[in-house]
Amino acid sequence: MRSPIRLSESVFNKGPKSKKVEKGIAFPTCLSINHCAGHFSPSSDDTTALQDGDLVKIDLGCHIDGYIATVAHSLVVGDGPILGSKADVLMAAYNGLEAALRTLRPGKTPSDVAQVLAEVAAAYDVNVVEGVLSHQMKRYIIDGNKVVLNKPTPEMRVEDEEFEENEVYAVDVVMSTGEGKTKMLDERLTTVYKRALDQEYSLKLKASRAVFSEINKRFPAMPFTTRALSSIQGMRLGLSECVNHDLLLAYPVLWEKPNELVAQFKSTVLLVSNGSDKVTGHPVQEFKTDKQIEDESLKALLSTALKKKKGGGKKKKSKGTVPMDQA
Repeated sequence: MRSPIRLSESVFNKGPKSKKVEKGIAFPTCLSINHCAGHFSPSSDDTTALQDGDLVKIDLGCHIDGYIATVAHSLVVGDGPILGSKADVLMAAYNGLEAALRTLRPGKTPSDVAQVLAEVAAAYDVNVVEGVLSHQMKRYIIDGNKVVLNKPTPEMRVEDEEFEENEVYAVDVVMSTGEGKTKMLDERLTTVYKRALDQEYSLKLKASRAVFSEINKRFPAMPFTTRALSSIQGMRLGLSECVNHDLLLAYPVLWEKPNELVAQFKSTVLLVSNGSDKVTGHPVQEFKTDKQIEDESLKALLSTALKKKKGGGKKKKSKGTVPMDQA
């Protein structure tokens, strides 16, 4: 598992040497397999090996001068055909993202996005995963207060504020073949944390103070993984004290029920006057599903361009996309 992690975290900057620009990881690389829904960023001694047919979700982010871009992509290991429920959940997550990007427009609201996600999930007989938020992002802020809740429930709601021009969002779509209800199974698997900037506390343990000092110096605003910290004796105990006193926010590893599958696609998008600029993403594998979107309004939405051309002109065919449904 270590090789793809090392590769994805090799962030560098080829800008002018005379001008030092802060840059680096904005969200540590996570590789969550099959029914693991997210946030699995393996520790240095992890021995997990990918198997042929595994459905892997890769989630990461970087920044230059505090301006953040995040992305998540799902793929199946191996060269075999992608069929059945695996294809259904992948296609649902992919088309869910595409529909969400076309709905997230100035003047629209989070409830509009949640509605189209529910419609896409129903078409493929899967469920939107509960608790997933698509955050507005600002300079050095990866989790702004303005959010889309992908699946509102009686227990969890958000403000239905209208989207505005020039806002930036990390649109995160996660679908499951199961009920879409995830939970943490083992707190010890948590390796991703973020500094809570509005909290203060006088730590008691020496290890806690050492860990927290390093975090403040190296990761004052962005999420990080314990893999990136120096080897400090008692680090896990020190992290626990920081979390217990709300100095750190934990990103727990979340799981669906065994034998279920979870797929995720995420893109960073800038809202502009004539549509949306999708600034992160990756071409997808071919999914062969016998399920199709039948709703005409949803089909029409997915057929529209992300961004309307200004001043007319002949349209060019977009490259690197997959058809809305593949049979």
